[in-house]
Amino acid sequence: MFTGVVRAGILYLVIIAGVRLMGKRQVGELEPSELVLSLIIADLASVPMQDYGIPLLTGVAPILTLLALTMVLSVGTMKSRRLRALLCGRPSMVIRNGKLDVGEMRRNRLTVDELLEELRCKGYADPAAIRYAILETNGQLSVLPYAAQKPPTAQQMALFVAETDPPRVLVSDGEILEGNLRALGRDRNWLNKQLKGAGCAGTETVFLLLSNGSDPPYIVEKEGEP
Repeated sequence: MFTGVVRAGILYLVIIAGVRLMGKRQVGELEPSELVLSLIIADLASVPMQDYGIPLLTGVAPILTLLALTMVLSVGTMKSRRLRALLCGRPSMVIRNGKLDVGEMRRNRLTVDELLEELRCKGYADPAAIRYAILETNGQLSVLPYAAQKPPTAQQMALFVAETDPPRVLVSDGEILEGNLRALGRDRNWLNKQLKGAGCAGTETVFLLLSNGSDPPYIVEKEGEP
């Protein structure tokens, strides 16, 4: 039992380290080659986890080989457009000037129902309002509506909007995140004043505190705390 736990833990850490080395882009979205890699790695890792008679290196070595090959191909796709098109494919424009490109939809096996569903998820119910809709290589649909269908910006309405920094987590489950506090140019005295102004007894009663250093902080107290 203990041997199985150790083997599973080692394989898990090897896969996690490999995925981290692949970069955030691969974690956030899967190209066809990356999907194939994920399926193969899952199969390779399951065998030594279940069969204790197989040496652990038998599972680790091919996984490391595949991860190394993936990193090499990733660098190659950055430098070669042809290799990138071969491994990842090319984006397909399925709507052009409000009209569906049936040929592109057929080549990508994209049904009308799937296309309309994706458009609704983007907030558009009428394909005629879309100037371009592009099916990306990761399967996501990028929707570019006509200018008249876009919400107006503050610049277009001649409005002045002050720029603000995104809020940072300063307190998480009662713990002060000193790095974020310093990044805002604030100290504990300022934080204590914010807590006092919100009627909080102290950081130990706070579940979450977000602030950008200028606007009033967003505070969520722990359940059951006064």
